[in-house]
Amino acid sequence: MSSEHAFSEAQRAGVYRAIHERRDVRSQFLPDPIPPAVLARLLEAAHHAPSVGFMQPWDFLVIDSLATRERVYQIFQRENTKAADHYVGERGRTYRSLKLEGIRDGPLNLCITCDRTRGGEHVLGRNSIIDTDLFSACLAVQNLWLAARAEGIGVGWVSILDQQDLAEVLGLPQGVYPLAYLCLGYVDEFLDQPELARSGWRQRLSLGELVHGSHWGEATTLEGLAGALNDLQGRAR
Repeated sequence: MSSEHAFSEAQRAGVYRAIHERRDVRSQFLPDPIPPAVLARLLEAAHHAPSVGFMQPWDFLVIDSLATRERVYQIFQRENTKAADHYVGERGRTYRSLKLEGIRDGPLNLCITCDRTRGGEHVLGRNSIIDTDLFSACLAVQNLWLAARAEGIGVGWVSILDQQDLAEVLGLPQGVYPLAYLCLGYVDEFLDQPELARSGWRQRLSLGELVHGSHWGEATTLEGLAGALNDLQGRAR
């Protein structure tokens, strides 16, 4: 059974491949520049993300300044040193062995921001959940990430940053939040599994254990879903 609006089998395979093979890239970057036409396609993909009330809260800072990237790297270094103090023993040694950014390695950095004032005081659909602007901007990040994978471009999200210091370095106006600091570039490989799984830090949870019925903790009664989830899990092993 298939909808007349479904993509062809080959097109669907491409979408699912991008989803499953997307990686948070930190250390596989090549020095090759991203052609402007390709970068424009990635930004267009991000700009076509859904947003609550069609507020489109995102802006894109294309950061090619080495001096700016060095200042951001110094913020990372300071915050990463503080984060490492949370882990001791073998966990601490593993943490310190991980490469958690590619700020100076990728040929380009990109910051996706969220303008928390865009759309005015009352945005359709935002009255009950004020953070829907942040959620919407995250969808722009995901759109860009998947499009980048389809283009053979790696993306790494650097989350170990003090956002206030980052906003100051980037000269952001008040009310504009630096949601995602990304490192972009072509890579020599996409790892066969996420780097944190590969290093033993954490493994992917079983989807079957995360799907509930109409109430938390209840098994789903939707006919055939449990079996389909088990089939997917079996093929993923």
